[in-house]
Parts: sequence; structure tokens; C-alpha cells
Amino acid sequence: MLPLPFTFDRPTTAAAAIAAIGGSDDGMFYSGGTELLLAMKMRVIHTDRLVDIKGIPGLDRIVLNGSNEVEIGSRCVHRMIAKDPVIGEHVPALSALCANVANVRVRSVGTIGGNLCFGEPHADPPTLLAALNARLVLQGPDGTRSVDVDDFIRSELETVREPDELLTTIVFPRPTGPVTYRRFKHGERPSVNVGMAWSMSGDGMIKSARVRVGALGSRPQPLRAVEAALAGRAIADVRTAIEAVLVDALNELEVNADRHGGADYKRHLAGVLLLRNAEEAMTYKEASR
Repeated sequence: MLPLPFTFDRPTTAAAAIAAIGGSDDGMFYSGGTELLLAMKMRVIHTDRLVDIKGIPGLDRIVLNGSNEVEIGSRCVHRMIAKDPVIGEHVPALSALCANVANVRVRSVGTIGGNLCFGEPHADPPTLLAALNARLVLQGPDGTRSVDVDDFIRSELETVREPDELLTTIVFPRPTGPVTYRRFKHGERPSVNVGMAWSMSGDGMIKSARVRVGALGSRPQPLRAVEAALAGRAIADVRTAIEAVLVDALNELEVNADRHGGADYKRHLAGVLLLRNAEEAMTYKEASR
């Protein structure tokens, strides 16, 4: 099936792209198109104008900025992130994630910005980026604003981004401790995924931890009880600390039963993935001393 007719713009600046969307009744930004074009061909989504952002400079760079934060341009494709030396040095878990997203077609042309903006619950990047405390920079007709990844996805396939706001950059603090990510997948998409990031104190204790579980509900969810149990803990006490609160923490998660599995099964998988993440993090820390 072919999509319904639409116009096609190729602006060379972010401001021109935003203006083009603003002048449309139902325009959409376009880059990789791995989700959008399929949905248009199936006529699940229709737009009267596509605004191609591939000609806008600066949206495909990855840097460690002067504030010790990692910046990833929204137009970076997964393969580029997987091979980038900055990501490889500071967040190897994100390199591995991007090297295994979906299939080779998606990894070659699909962008991390498109992945986030599509709001698909069964996606890899949002969970780990939320664990990394990432924020998203949105540029619109009235200026720029930042939104935490935790708050970006409103519900399934819906985000807080306005139609004429362009996601330009993903920003997160350079990790100061181990970062881990695991998923259990059904086909090419995760049925359950878990991202975890520790911040370490100078004496080798866990200063703080962020844990996010994804693909269970409409967006990644925190495991607050586990985070609290890990804060201030010695590495050797991690497993005991997690197991003491794990059942209650998993029971607080919103879980949608679907073709990926029932609620109890998914909670069990989340617990298994979390403990495996913790075991990896403990090894990483010991190896880096």
C-alpha cells in the first residue's frame, strides 16, 4: 500500500524546519523514517507534509561538553552511536545497546531521536537513557526547553513534544560508576528491559543508584525501593540489599499483559534482569580498581 499524497520539504536550518511544521496542518519531522514511513504506508498515520531534517547541520554530533556531560545529536543513527569513541569510552552499555537495536536496517538509518519521539513502549533506548538521568532538548517557535526522559513519554505512542518542537539533543551527565543494561526480547523488540546506573563515592561505596524498568507499561518506570536500598551500600552488600526489597518493588510496577507475556511473568523477568545487571556492575567496579 502507498501512503496518501504529501508534500516534502528539505530545510537547512532548525528554525526553517520548525517554521515549515508550523505552517502545516499536520506536518511531521522526518529523518530515518523506519517507524514513520511504515506507518504511513499502512495508512495508520497520515501527514500532509514531511519535513526532512537530514540537511540540518549539528544534529548528528556526539561530544563530551565542558560541563562533563555527554551530548548526542537527535539525528545520530544507532550504528553511529555504537561505534562512537566518546560513547565507547564513557558509556559502553549504550554502545552495546545501539549495536543490537532491532535489525541492521534500523541500526543503519534509524535515529535515536526518532526512536524516542515515536513513544513505542517496547523500545531499548528510553530505559537506559532514563537510568542515565538524560534530558531532551526541544527547540520550538518560542525557544528551547529541556524535558527529562522520565517525563517525555506521556503514554503509548504519545510524548510531551509539541508537533512543531524539534528534538535536537540528548544530554546526560558523564557516568561516574558502572552502567548496565539488559533486555529479554520477543522478536526484535524488548518484552522487558532494565537499565541501571550507579554513582560511586570516593571510598568505593555506592553514592546513589538509578534503576529503570521498561516495556512493561507505557514508559520506563523507576524502582525507587531498590534505588534507596543501594544508596550508601558497599559493593559486597548489593545483592542482599536488592533481594530484601525486590518483591515489593516489582509489585509496584505497572505491567501490561500482552503477547510478550503475563504480568507475573514480566515481573519475574524484570527481577532476573536486575540481579544480572547488579552482578555485572559489581564485576565492573572490581575490575576498574
